[in-house]
Amino acid sequence: MIELFDQLRDRLLRYLLGFSLTVADSEDIIQETFLALFLHLRCGKSRHNLSGWLFRVAHNLALKHQRRRRGFESIPESVNPALNPEELFETNETQKRLMAVMRTLPEQSRCCLYLRAEGLRYREIAEVLDMSLGSVANCLERSLVLIGRAAER
Repeated sequence: MIELFDQLRDRLLRYLLGFSLTVADSEDIIQETFLALFLHLRCGKSRHNLSGWLFRVAHNLALKHQRRRRGFESIPESVNPALNPEELFETNETQKRLMAVMRTLPEQSRCCLYLRAEGLRYREIAEVLDMSLGSVANCLERSLVLIGRAAER
């Protein structure tokens, strides 16, 4: 269990931060998630695909937390101090376009993108989000096309 925690903690944290949760709230959700895993295993339930199971539980807990807090805010922008003012302006404009596209995507599409960015396979994403494999593939393809168009502008 500790090995699994060490292996997935950072990935879960990055995924939860995509819900615009604070680091503290995300850490709390990770603790709740691993407590749920402990109880799950203690009851003798399935040990199949624990990584996907953990992401699913964390996802559901994040949604509950989000409903309590109301709202999905944008991901904080990062600034590269090595850029000159023109490059910084161009980078900021691109980030604004990309974030605007991300905000227009359905929640399920955003979650697919975040999970894929964390290295989950399509099958694992399908299990976490309770969707078909084809739906995951279509969701990711449509989202990436929209993001690609926004980045080209």
